[in-house]
Amino acid sequence: MIDKKDIRAISKIELRDFFVANGDKAFRGNQVYEWLWSKGAHSFEDMTNVSKETRAMLEANFVINHIKVDTMQRSADGTVKNAVRLHDGLVVESVLIPTKTRTTACVSSQVGCSLDCNFCATSRLKRMRNLEPGEIYDQVLAIDNESKLYHNRPLSNIVFMGMGEPLMNYNNVIKAIDRITSEEGLGMSPKRITVSTSGIPKMIKKMADDNVKFKLAVSLHSGIDNVRARIMPFSKNFPLADLRESLEYWYQIANSKITYEYVVWGGINDSKEAVDALVKFCKYVPCKVNLIEYNPIDDGEFQQASDEAINLYIHELTKNNIVAKVRRSRGKDIDAACGQLANKEA
Repeated sequence: MIDKKDIRAISKIELRDFFVANGDKAFRGNQVYEWLWSKGAHSFEDMTNVSKETRAMLEANFVINHIKVDTMQRSADGTVKNAVRLHDGLVVESVLIPTKTRTTACVSSQVGCSLDCNFCATSRLKRMRNLEPGEIYDQVLAIDNESKLYHNRPLSNIVFMGMGEPLMNYNNVIKAIDRITSEEGLGMSPKRITVSTSGIPKMIKKMADDNVKFKLAVSLHSGIDNVRARIMPFSKNFPLADLRESLEYWYQIANSKITYEYVVWGGINDSKEAVDALVKFCKYVPCKVNLIEYNPIDDGEFQQASDEAINLYIHELTKNNIVAKVRRSRGKDIDAACGQLANKEA
């Protein structure tokens, strides 16, 4: 029995070469490539302008490891959460977040997560595997279709803030973004894509060296090393001095402002000392700060800070000419808000 390869794992050139090697014309590869990416074909039978004989040949040699939206939940605020079943039965989640002016896809990059952030439901799942480029692309395509269906407009933005650490699946994330931004794919501008990382200095520098065009967000949560390590234990291996150096390197090459994602928790990072440390860290590289409403995943140590603490952050950041906004969570009633993705449907 032939071990069939996922056809979306090969390039257009390789696809053209396959057809030539099998006695067909190279342009047939272009046709099939368009079906796979621009039209999002789920099966070879969908390829209606390709002959039955050619479809049979493709079926004999390849598979399309397409995702399936197992369940879709709609929040009272219009947020949509998809439980996405992969070809091997594993499940990830992705979210459509609508506002008056935009619709944003929040997509996953790993099944589970490589890291151990204590406040995040996903981190309680072991990392089972990285997602393939096609599986990442499919999440975006599904949400684009839902955006058109429910909001009468195509998807406008993408954030890699779902399950997993994108920079621990770097090659596949980059390949997926290349497809998403290609005119042969979804044709989205890379400026409308944000990759959020928990802060891996070596990979941030690699992104700069690779001349990526998307935006960078960093899940920061504290400008004090020992506090950050309490929140995100893995960060002991990546001290703030190293993170700072990598971000300065990023800005020097990419000339792109950084977004810091920052949750304020009562009794953890809600002191004046914590505020001052963030202000200091923000002065190293041009940036803006999103103060994110926390969504408790249990009754443990991580609980939403008081309004007074949030207001202190806003006041001090603004006083120091640092753009800061409070981001209210969407989709809390369906566990689709920040930190809540945990594939409960699996």
